[in-house]
Amino acid sequence: MSAEIDVDRLIEVMARGARVIDVREPDEYAEAHVPGAQLIPLGSLPDALDELAGHDENLYVICRSGARSLRAADYLNAHGIDAVSVAGGTMAWVQRGLDYETGEDA
Repeated sequence: MSAEIDVDRLIEVMARGARVIDVREPDEYAEAHVPGAQLIPLGSLPDALDELAGHDENLYVICRSGARSLRAADYLNAHGIDAVSVAGGTMAWVQRGLDYETGEDA
């Protein structure tokens, strides 16, 4: 099972330039997403493996509440990509009162 962090820890790693991918569907992403998070829907992960594999540090994976991101992190880890799931997901980010973006562009 993949490692998990909470949104407080995500803030810390993002301040150091961590890469975040959002594995929700485009309509969910457009409603609210963590600033700078790249949209790669869960079903598209197999097609994105080559792009994601070129990253030396942990890849942080977020979804709505943490279930899909944990599945995605497990999948990525099984394919040799160091991935960490964000527990609580975007809901926890928004509920914490942190800034978020809307729209389709990351």
